[in-house]
Amino acid sequence: MKPAATAFARVRLVMASALAAIAMALLPAADSLAAGQPATVHTLGSVHFDTSCDPSVAATFDRGVALLHSFWFSASIDAFNEVLRQDPSCAMAEWGIAMSQWSNPFVSGRSSQALTAGTAAVARAEASGFKTERERDYVMAVKKLYDDAANVSERDRTLAYEDAMGRLSAAWPDDIEARIFHALAIDQDVDPADKTYAQRLKAGAILEQEFARHPDHPGLAHYLIHNYDTPPLASRALVAARQYAQIAPAAAHALHMPSHTFTRLGLWQESIDTNLRSAAVASKDANAAAEQLHALDYMVYAYLQTGQDEAAGAIVKRIAPLGARIPVNSPGNAAPPSAGYYAMAAIPAHFAIERNAWDEAASLKVHPTAYPWVDAVTYFARGLGAARSGHPAAARRDAAQLGVLRDKLIAGNDAYWAGQVTIQQLQIDAWIALDEGRSDEALSLLRNAAEREDATDKAAVAPGSLKPARESLAEMLVELNRPGEALDEFEKVLAKEPKRLRAIYGAGHAARLIGDQARANAYCAIPCRSAEP
Repeated sequence: MKPAATAFARVRLVMASALAAIAMALLPAADSLAAGQPATVHTLGSVHFDTSCDPSVAATFDRGVALLHSFWFSASIDAFNEVLRQDPSCAMAEWGIAMSQWSNPFVSGRSSQALTAGTAAVARAEASGFKTERERDYVMAVKKLYDDAANVSERDRTLAYEDAMGRLSAAWPDDIEARIFHALAIDQDVDPADKTYAQRLKAGAILEQEFARHPDHPGLAHYLIHNYDTPPLASRALVAARQYAQIAPAAAHALHMPSHTFTRLGLWQESIDTNLRSAAVASKDANAAAEQLHALDYMVYAYLQTGQDEAAGAIVKRIAPLGARIPVNSPGNAAPPSAGYYAMAAIPAHFAIERNAWDEAASLKVHPTAYPWVDAVTYFARGLGAARSGHPAAARRDAAQLGVLRDKLIAGNDAYWAGQVTIQQLQIDAWIALDEGRSDEALSLLRNAAEREDATDKAAVAPGSLKPARESLAEMLVELNRPGEALDEFEKVLAKEPKRLRAIYGAGHAARLIGDQARANAYCAIPCRSAEP
């Protein structure tokens, strides 16, 4: 092992001994919350949605909408079906079912079962007739998400839905829920490559205004976190993030969502704490295996950023049985099956990559799924591990598999994930080039990858890049004895991903190499000084 790698391992050990006791102390609290009261509207936040349905179902309907706002879709469908059992003429309950079948708006690609079920709910609502024009507007809006799905792209349908919700919100200005769902529709259409953040700022203006008026509304806190889930805007969601888990403590997703903001801001222990609670609550729900895995993915990432490798490794050993429990056709919680499968691949990949365990990464097993971007996770980790441990032939094979997956994504019109897989492939190619002595080409490939990564953003399914391309560039510059340039690149990583451990250590190490001990100490005063090679 190289001296720098040995030093980094000792950094992780120092941090782990300081933090492991904190994590263990939190486990009983998480278990006691999971065994607490059943979900009621009082443990899901404060929601009221006016309808023309029988007054006796109002509380149940409100509970269904509260569950919908926290993306607990299987439970919201149950609530809306209970409304229909008591009042079969309640067209808005069918609207609620259609919204729930659409599931997480921040994940693309609906199953044929979901599209069929949502279309049927809209048809039943239309057949039952509308008692008010406002209710008709809601049903006609959600219909846009399902209309002619076989021939109209999902993107075109979500844009049509956003337009319909904008008209609905304008027509009924006193309807708070219309404003909230309109903001969510705007968020659903955010382009991750748009660095003006026009859509996010438009939605944020609506959400912030309503959140100031209704601080206990689960949808407002939830959607603010999603809306500002990008580095330059993340701090705007911090108040909502710290409030959401308190607003809806019965919802696993409400307990997980704050970690999106905590991850963006490098608040690692807060991320660990809230995901411990989320995973514990999700473990009690038969439909929530994907949700539990999603929380564990974010938790492992935070553990690794605080050097708690033992805690992270314990989770890696726990995930296999959860994969078999992912419900394929149920709307479930916020995390769809693809998010569960992503976590199954990403957790061991992060565990190897964040520790520079390149042989371990190269030996990961691929478990094929129906999602090319999920399968790419393991091929990337394997290829990067092989390339960085001196096995270019094996790395080439994994890079070639990434090319196949990229082509599948392009054929399926998934430009975002095709772009992410391209970035992964460029990183592997770069380390192969370095191994073969083509250093200028290697740096050029990594600069290309870093520029591509800067031009877009991570998906909500992931706590962070499997390996930031710019961090790879910085590490390569260190290997090429160009520590001054490396320091600049590490600092760019930290500007985007605050308190990321590998970048902190890398910046400190590069600063020491150029003789700037004051700067090195500023980055990692306690762990780095104790880890001198």
